[in-house]
Amino acid sequence: MAKKKEAGQNGGYVPRLKTRYREEVVSKLQKEFDIDNVMAVPRIEKISLNVGLGEASRNFKLLEAAQLELSDIAGQHATITRAKKSIAAFKLREGTPIGCRVTLRGDRMWNFLDRLISAALPRVRDFRGVSGKSFDGRGNYTLGIREHVIFPEVDTNKIEGTKGLNITIVTSGSNDERSLFMLRELGMPFAAR
Repeated sequence: MAKKKEAGQNGGYVPRLKTRYREEVVSKLQKEFDIDNVMAVPRIEKISLNVGLGEASRNFKLLEAAQLELSDIAGQHATITRAKKSIAAFKLREGTPIGCRVTLRGDRMWNFLDRLISAALPRVRDFRGVSGKSFDGRGNYTLGIREHVIFPEVDTNKIEGTKGLNITIVTSGSNDERSLFMLRELGMPFAAR
């Protein structure tokens, strides 16, 4: 019954990674960590994308371009972030626009994660896998990308320089070991230790 309802809301489309998580990864997590209750199995709750531009305080067009590019990458409108404090050393005043961010949930989150794993990360120069040490102790994983042009949605002819991008995958996992296992089973290419 739940699949029919879900399929009707999305026009019959269910993201590939979401299906893989439900059909394969949940059972592997239960078996590996001896979890009886399906609701206790770690899951991905949201993915946050953040672009910080220090030079945006002096060049607002740079910030607008970054906002459009981040919106293209995420498939959802990005919001502008503002400075919380004034810092004289950085010539920064409180309330000055300094970056942009977007938070993905649901099917957009699953689609973005699939594109990140299968299309974007393999395009990184000299790629040997992502670090498995970037967990925060509560099961959340943060990944820094130096060049946002690895995403196929970015038109390299229209951009003015490359920008860095932070990707945070927020999970319901209580510890890093469970979240690492879940992400590895979903296909995240972690580097060999």
